[in-house]
Amino acid sequence: MNKSPDDLILVNVSNGHLDEVCLTILPFNGGREREPAGRPSRPSACNGSWGGAGEGTLGGMIHGAHVIVYSKDADADRAFFRDVLKYESVDAGHGWLIFALPPAEVAVHPSEENDVHEFFLMCDDVHAFIADMKQQRVECSRLDEQRWGSITRLTLPGGGKLGVYQPKHASPLTGRAT
Repeated sequence: MNKSPDDLILVNVSNGHLDEVCLTILPFNGGREREPAGRPSRPSACNGSWGGAGEGTLGGMIHGAHVIVYSKDADADRAFFRDVLKYESVDAGHGWLIFALPPAEVAVHPSEENDVHEFFLMCDDVHAFIADMKQQRVECSRLDEQRWGSITRLTLPGGGKLGVYQPKHASPLTGRAT
């Protein structure tokens, strides 16, 4: 059977509950074989946990988040994530790169509207990040000091903005305030 980047893998648990199942899905390389991603496997009850949602919760079944960045020049923005930010990626087929992100957290804020989402990368030292971007000829906005973090924004090659901030709040990823 030929596979495409749009294929889904469904898992059915017939007894109505999930006991202890170890499942590693490797990225599809466009051929008939799957190849290792060259990074640690997903955390699970089988290989330990990176933290986050607790065991015994529905959140324990979720192994990550998939973020989509829409762009007027997707190829240039993919090159930016690969060459400037140095994120590892896999080719999901036909040059469609999917990047590994650092661990993430989610915050739910009150809003007058639904379906409004923001995407920020987090760092430990926003000043060092800005200096590194300057060396790579990537312009960052003036630092915006907020109660919850120090924020800069850079413009991706496709024209979209990407926020990067140094949190001032406690993080569930580390258990510490940064």
